[in-house]
Amino acid sequence: MTTALHSRAAAPSTAATAASTPAAFNKTATAGIGTVTRERCSSEEWAARQQLAACYRVFHQLGWTELIYNHISLRVPGSPGHLLLNRFGLHYTEVKASNLVKVDLQGRVVEPADAPVNAAGVAPHCAIHAHVPDAHCVMHTHTTAGMAVASSRAGLTHDNFYAAQLWGRVAYHDFEGITVRGEEGPRLVADIGAGVDGRVPKPAVILRNHGLLAWGPALPVTFYTLWILQRSCEIQLAGAPLGATVPISDAIRLSCQEDAKKVNAEPEFGSDTFAAMVRLVDKIDPSWRE
Repeated sequence: MTTALHSRAAAPSTAATAASTPAAFNKTATAGIGTVTRERCSSEEWAARQQLAACYRVFHQLGWTELIYNHISLRVPGSPGHLLLNRFGLHYTEVKASNLVKVDLQGRVVEPADAPVNAAGVAPHCAIHAHVPDAHCVMHTHTTAGMAVASSRAGLTHDNFYAAQLWGRVAYHDFEGITVRGEEGPRLVADIGAGVDGRVPKPAVILRNHGLLAWGPALPVTFYTLWILQRSCEIQLAGAPLGATVPISDAIRLSCQEDAKKVNAEPEFGSDTFAAMVRLVDKIDPSWRE
């Protein structure tokens, strides 16, 4: 979520004062910000921190960045009441395992204690992590293609190879303004389908007039869901000037969805794809591991 609002431990979900001076977040200064050492973490938490930090770098590699805004969050293994996300003010290329921020499900900063977080990101991510049982990871982007489709009356048309795989798996949430208000969380969760009339929650989410979101039981699975959602939007946007698409029948869409679901349900699904992207990042800058 893009906004200059941020919060610290004393004010987890409210608009705060403007961010520190830009100099506080430049390449030189990042070494001096509050961090969490490997020794303070369990091996599981440190592995999660490294995986999440790598994902921020992968997003940059793919061009899925919006200055210092937007978020990827991950539950802390063994501590379901806590999640990790980026420190507000850092570019994705500056995110490391040690400078990720741990917050509780109310958005209160746990550590590093001095770390600012973006209230507009904490509110929706905390709501999903708290109320969608399988939401181990949540990702949100403001890509041009994603925002264009999110702002179109038709939404995603499911008439290309990737979009067909998402047939019946995309939720929509109407735009309510900048996402800093906690009362929006239950409506977002309801639109995803969690806890509503026995419906299966939908892992791909189009935030109307806003952007894309994906959640899943593991980071690589979530990454793949967001990737095919993003590709679906890119293809739809690229093809729009060409006129009407060749329609895909509901029966074929359902078949694609069912075939994709069988593969997506595998516990390690997406791991090979994500690992390949991390190797590309490592060739450029492996500092995310720190």
